[in-house]
Amino acid sequence: MSTSPAVLRHSAVELVLTFLLLLSVTTVVRWVIGSPAVSSAIPEARLQLLAVGAIVGILITGLILSPLGRQSGAHMNPAISFAMWRLGLLPGAAVVPYTVAQLSGSLLGVFAARGIWGRSTSAPPVTYAALQPGPGWSAAELFAAETLSTGVIVLLVAVFTSVRRLTRHTPYMVGTVVCLTITLLGNSTGGSTNPARQFGPALASGQYSFLWVYLLAPVPGAALGVLARNLLLKRTARTPAAGVPT
Repeated sequence: MSTSPAVLRHSAVELVLTFLLLLSVTTVVRWVIGSPAVSSAIPEARLQLLAVGAIVGILITGLILSPLGRQSGAHMNPAISFAMWRLGLLPGAAVVPYTVAQLSGSLLGVFAARGIWGRSTSAPPVTYAALQPGPGWSAAELFAAETLSTGVIVLLVAVFTSVRRLTRHTPYMVGTVVCLTITLLGNSTGGSTNPARQFGPALASGQYSFLWVYLLAPVPGAALGVLARNLLLKRTARTPAAGVPT
């Protein structure tokens, strides 16, 4: 079965959006965490993560609201594309092209940042903005944490896109949740919840030890998030309104 022109066009948009996301993420990490001046002014690691999270959250909200974002849905995350398919909001034929585009955009964005900012992007502590779990984390623990955190994010996205009065607030909710995820989980799990977030940085830096976890764990997380949304909305639909006799 051939891929439709619309799917190819939207996949190309996803490539561009994910390229911009990873270019920006790597740039933010380079200037917030990799800059001696900034790291001296903000010595606390949690505050550095808050700064990175706030900037990235605002960026993601802007990309979702942008004309390009409105064309493809601005997923920039294979787990979100998978979830949108399971919710009936994305054709099944678009999942693989979207995923390939997002992963390609991730790698291109990281290399573009290297071209712009030079060796400071590849050297520690930036290291292409590659993520690593904190000391003592096993692969199984990281897998469970990434699955659970992705599930929570997908549940929120699924509920917001399913409830009409919440839909217009979705871009702002996503940006806020991404900010909180980076701030609260950055020092422990890395706070990825997005295979495309780690794909380019890991390949560019050669940090492959937990790459399979970051690539695979968000998928069952997305499935759990969709399942939770279905159960929640079904239960809500069965709950009688106050004052209505049953």
